Amino acid sequence: MKRDIETRADIERLLTDFYSIAMADNKIGHHFGGLNLDHHLPMIANFWEKILLGNPVYFNNPLSFHQVLHAHSPLLPEHFAHWVSIFAATVDRLFAGETADLAKARAQAVANVLDQKLNGGVKIEKRTK
Repeated sequence: MKRDIETRADIERLLTDFYSIAMADNKIGHHFGGLNLDHHLPMIANFWEKILLGNPVYFNNPLSFHQVLHAHSPLLPEHFAHWVSIFAATVDRLFAGETADLAKARAQAVANVLDQKLNGGVKIEKRTK
């Protein structure tokens, strides 16, 4: 039986697995070109630790980082939807429980906000396979 996301180590495991898939993905992998995971993973783990575990460890603005990416290579609604799909599948493969469900819901919300801010887009609905 899978356990829930409970610790920083769980979040780091989730993110390591997620990025190994996303960076190699033919639809969104190009957005991660040149990303230094040694630098990025601790920062993004702080983001998710704050969101999922309530620990006040993230103080940056994720929108500003994504605005730079978007200027270099547009982050389109379909990219956000695919990102959510990979993230949710990674969560489901590794974890189960209330915090795992929260992680998937928050990923959807983050994608919706970023798409709205960058593209003026409409809400991205969860896609089923």
